[in-house]
Amino acid sequence: MAEILGIDVGGTGIKGAVVDTDRGVFVTEKIKYATPRPSTPDNVADVLNQLISDFDYKGEIIGCGFPSIIKNGVCLSAANIDKSWKGVDMVKYLKETTGFRSIFVNDADAAGLAEMTYGAGRDQMGTVIMITLGTGIGSGLFVDGNLVPNTEFGHLLYKDSIFEHYASNGARKKKNLSWKAWSKVLSKYLNHLDLLLSLDLIILGGGVSKNFELYKKYLDIDTRIVQAELMNNAGIVGAATLAFEMINAPDYVPKMVQ
Repeated sequence: MAEILGIDVGGTGIKGAVVDTDRGVFVTEKIKYATPRPSTPDNVADVLNQLISDFDYKGEIIGCGFPSIIKNGVCLSAANIDKSWKGVDMVKYLKETTGFRSIFVNDADAAGLAEMTYGAGRDQMGTVIMITLGTGIGSGLFVDGNLVPNTEFGHLLYKDSIFEHYASNGARKKKNLSWKAWSKVLSKYLNHLDLLLSLDLIILGGGVSKNFELYKKYLDIDTRIVQAELMNNAGIVGAATLAFEMINAPDYVPKMVQ
């Protein structure tokens, strides 16, 4: 059994747990802190160091899901995190600030990988999308089990802005929408994705996944929709799983569409 620290950095919270990567389950309690304001690299690193200390973690590597486009370990966007992250070599930075080897991955891609490995997408072929509904909207797209990385479908244009400003859980809270009213715009978003991608399965995760029973009856879409089995823990599990793959394969990347 490999026990790896997984961390999920979000726009409002940073949470972590030590994960049994053989089974995709936590072997510790989850610990969560508020995302610092401002969420600069130094401030976020302080929280990551606190989590490492909390768990008295002695492992070889840390896996971290992050709300950004990430290529070769470099942060290329910053929609729900401080703009000063753009251009940061995150693997190098975490090594300097924590002393740990690490892997960084887009947070929704991490959550999707967990669901495809251990959860609602397990053994599912065809085109599957994991949508994380939190402060913003994250997306993890898979074709026959292969990841299409960094899709950022929450940023599709809608009205005078982008869909995540209307259909995210953050938007629901900000606008004080009922489940029924929020589900109407969420349905528009999901149907738009289905039109573009001809989806076989939609997995809904993120912080609002625990409330799935409250809004699923209002969703108006023909494509099959399921609740994420790992719910809001998927990002932690997926990040830890990727980190485990790197222990014996430093150049490991997730299986991706060719």
